[in-house]
Amino acid sequence: MNKCVERIYNGIIKENPTFVLMLGMCPTLATTTSAINGLGMGLSTTAVLMFSNMLISALRNIIPDRVRIPAFIVVVASLVTIVQLLIQGYVPALYSALGIYIPLIVVNCIILGRAEAYACKNPPLVSFFDGLGMGLGFTCSLTVIGMCRELLGAGSFFGIEIIPEQFHISILILAPGALLTLAMLSAIQNKLKLPCATNGDAPKSDLACGGDCLHCAGCAGMANHMLLAEKKAEEAAAMAAAKKAAAEKALAAKKAAEAAKAAESAPEKAEAAKTAESAPEKAEAAKTDEAVSEKKE
Repeated sequence: MNKCVERIYNGIIKENPTFVLMLGMCPTLATTTSAINGLGMGLSTTAVLMFSNMLISALRNIIPDRVRIPAFIVVVASLVTIVQLLIQGYVPALYSALGIYIPLIVVNCIILGRAEAYACKNPPLVSFFDGLGMGLGFTCSLTVIGMCRELLGAGSFFGIEIIPEQFHISILILAPGALLTLAMLSAIQNKLKLPCATNGDAPKSDLACGGDCLHCAGCAGMANHMLLAEKKAEEAAAMAAAKKAAAEKALAAKKAAEAAKAAESAPEKAEAAKTAESAPEKAEAAKTDEAVSEKKE
């Protein structure tokens, strides 16, 4: 269960798909004209992410490797169709606002990326929570961007007007406003030196790739998988060499200590040997003295 919690934390904070990995920019920029739209898009994507990850993980040993991408797309498209029909039936206002971007969830790189990078290599339960974490991270990001654009551009918060109309910055609810808002939020990340795709100076991350999103070749790219494998092999070799060097150093220290101890005890041993050699002579001399004294008597 700790691993499941870790996957949720990882998706929301450490590998946030919008602010850290900079994935899914099309719906991020197009659907965040308001907080409600961002929340709806994020939750729709979260539902697809969770169940697509779980299904793909459950079928990972059945799907042939050569056709895995088309199979992933079929699974995702089926789930997106279900979500689209549910939204159309129960939340028609949100369906009208999101429009074509609901069916475009099928080709969202977050979903296919997690299917390729995580779900097809891990058990269903952990993959489900990985999708939940990534989806919640995506939802939070879209909601924050939508809140900023709605508050500054339309003067409202979740549809409730707060700022008078004369103080609205109308450009923020237009297409350029999405880019400006995302740029401002990314600038804040860079200023705070948080991990971000636009920040190459961020501290080294615990991610498998090191967290250098600026020079990333793509988490689902085969070339990047090979680079990661080489990096892990190099790290393993370095650890083995360090262990071997430490063992050799400990052995050398042990031998040096034994040699020093032997050198310290050498004079004592020599004295003991000399004493042992002179003991018979002393005994013979004592006997001779006894014999002489007896004769004198």
